[in-house]
Formats: sequence, structure tokens, C-alpha cells
Amino acid sequence: MYKFIFTNRSTYRDLGLFVIRLGIGLSLMFFHGLQKIKGGPELWTELGSDMSVVGINFLPVFWGFMAGFAEFFGSLFLILGIFFRPAALLLVMTMVIAVLKHLNIPEGSPGAGWLGASHALELMIIYIALILTGPGKYKV
Repeated sequence: MYKFIFTNRSTYRDLGLFVIRLGIGLSLMFFHGLQKIKGGPELWTELGSDMSVVGINFLPVFWGFMAGFAEFFGSLFLILGIFFRPAALLLVMTMVIAVLKHLNIPEGSPGAGWLGASHALELMIIYIALILTGPGKYKV
């Protein structure tokens, strides 16, 4: 068994990438992206206003919808292994804004600082790694 694992490294690497894509993708898609898509223009405006942390103060509804789109459809594309690197790049950009938003929340408020930003930061690192590795061989 031990010998088998090390003689089929590429298979296990590809399987590992698929497990990461499936787990992270489903989690972000259903716990975050779907909620944002279903939230409608009121939520999209609130989310889109977070773009002000990078000096973008126009079209908050569009930017909020794009955050939900990236989280839902970007995750779906990651799971399927299609449009993989563009989808991962959209997710990196979404997580950058999320990190900056949390770092700009006043100290002492819920979700403020590095602790509040940690989830988005961790996902950003995973998406950067996926951009570098690609989807592996298990894809549509």
C-alpha cells in the first residue's frame, strides 16, 4: 500500500486538487455566493459599497452583484474545472476586497482586523495556489 501511494503521485495530486476544488467550491457557492445572489439589489448595494476601500464609489449594485456572481459561478467553474484560472482570479479579487473591508472596520467592532479578515485571507491564498497549479486532470 505504501509503495502504491508513492508510485501514483500524479493521480493522488489530481485527486487532492479535485477534493479541494469540490470542498472549497461547494462551501463558498452555497454558504456565501447563493446568499448574495438571492439577496437582491438592497444587499448588492451594501456589498458593492465595500469597493470604496479601493476608491471605487460608483455602481455599488453592479459590484455587489459581481461579488455574488464570482462566489457562486466562480465556485461552480472551479468545481467543474472550466474557465478555471479566470474564475479563480475573480475569486482572488473578491477576497482582496473582503480582506480590505475587514481591515477597515473600526477596531472593537465585530469582524474587525486580521481576525475578521482571516477567512477571506485563507480563501485568497487557496485561490492563488489553484491559479498556479491549475485544475488537475479531473474536470469536465
